[in-house]
Amino acid sequence: MDSLIGLLDGPRARGAFLLRSLLEPPYALRIADEAPLTVITLVRGVAWVLPDDGEPAPLRPYDVALVRGPGHYTVADDPGTPWQTLIGPGQTCTTLAGPDRTASVDAGGRTWGDGPDGGTLLLTGTYQLRSEVSRRLLTALPTLLIRPGATGPVELLAAEIGRPEPGQELVLDRILDLLLVAVLRGWLAAPGSGAPAWYRARDDAVVGPALRLLHEEPDRPWTVAALAGRCGVSRSALARRFTELVGQPPMTYLTAWRLTLAADLLREPEATIGAVARRVGYGSSYALSAAFKRERGMSPQEHRRQA
Repeated sequence: MDSLIGLLDGPRARGAFLLRSLLEPPYALRIADEAPLTVITLVRGVAWVLPDDGEPAPLRPYDVALVRGPGHYTVADDPGTPWQTLIGPGQTCTTLAGPDRTASVDAGGRTWGDGPDGGTLLLTGTYQLRSEVSRRLLTALPTLLIRPGATGPVELLAAEIGRPEPGQELVLDRILDLLLVAVLRGWLAAPGSGAPAWYRARDDAVVGPALRLLHEEPDRPWTVAALAGRCGVSRSALARRFTELVGQPPMTYLTAWRLTLAADLLREPEATIGAVARRVGYGSSYALSAAFKRERGMSPQEHRRQA
C-alpha cells in the first residue's frame, strides 16, 4: 500500500457527527469533546479558534480548520469573549451563561444555535479515526491547521447539511471526507508546511524510489543492499541519503511501516496473527509478536482487544 493513498483513504467518516451552527456575536463555545480530529469551516460571519496550547487564529469565510485532539479549544467571535457553552465528550452540551443554545435544534438534529438569522454560520464535523496509517500522519499535524477553503466541498456540505433527505448521513460522510482530503493535499503540497520528512523525501531521486518499494512491498525480505540494488545506487549512498532526509535508517523505517500496517490488519476479526505476519514481512507470528511488543509495548492480541 502506498502510504499517501493509505493516508487519504484511511480517514473515512462513518456516521460522523456533523452540525451547522447559527450564532449571533458575542459567542464563545468551549470544546472539550476530545475527538481525535475535528473539521471546522466558516461559511459566513466571524470566528476565531483558540487552542489551549497554541495561538488564537482567525477563520475567514471558506477557511477550513483541522483541530487535532484530544486537546481542548474554544471557538469564539473574538479571542476576548468569555465562553458560555461547553461541548463535552459525546457532544453533550451545557449552557453556563448567555443564551440557552441547547434548545435551538431543528427537527433534523443538525442545526443548532441562536436562530435561523444568526450572523455567523459554522459547519463542524468530527472523526473517530480507526486507521493507524492515517493516524501516523495526522499525529504529525499541528494542533491547529487552517487552510484556505475548498469552496466547492464547503458549499456542498452547507447545502446538504440543511436538507434532511433519505441517505443524508451517507452523503454528508462522503462530502466531509472530500473536504478533509482537499485540505490534507493542500497542506502536504505547500512549501514549508511542516509535512512529515518521509513525505518530503518522496520526490528525491534516491530516497523516493526506495520509499515506494518499502511502502508497496513490505512483505519482501528487504536488506539495505537489496533495496539499493533495486534503486540503482550503492548501499552506502542509499543509507546515508535515506537517513539524512527521512531521519532514520531504511530498516528502522521499514520496521515502523510494517508494524503500522500490521496494527491496521489486526483490526480485521478474520485475520490471524500468522496471516498478518506474512503480509507485512515477518516469517512467523512469533516474530511479529516480538517486534510488536518491543516497539509498541503490547502484544498483537492486546492491540486487537483494545481495537
